[in-house]
Amino acid sequence: MASIKTYFAESYNELMNKVSWPTWKELQGSAIVVLVSALILSVIIFIMDFIFGVQNMGPSDTGFWKGMLGFVYKLIAS
Repeated sequence: MASIKTYFAESYNELMNKVSWPTWKELQGSAIVVLVSALILSVIIFIMDFIFGVQNMGPSDTGFWKGMLGFVYKLIAS
């Protein structure tokens, strides 16, 4: 039981005295970088899904774009 108490005491000491926390401006800047990166990645994935969805459509398929969900539904239905 003493080891658990020591663990929490050392963890608290490290978080309060040894960790360098970011400032509010640094936190905002990092959040913006993450947001922009996520948006760019989602656009890239959408474009890839769009390209592969159009290529997987056969002559009897109706509609403009099936995408990855259309491909998955087609696999399940087969």
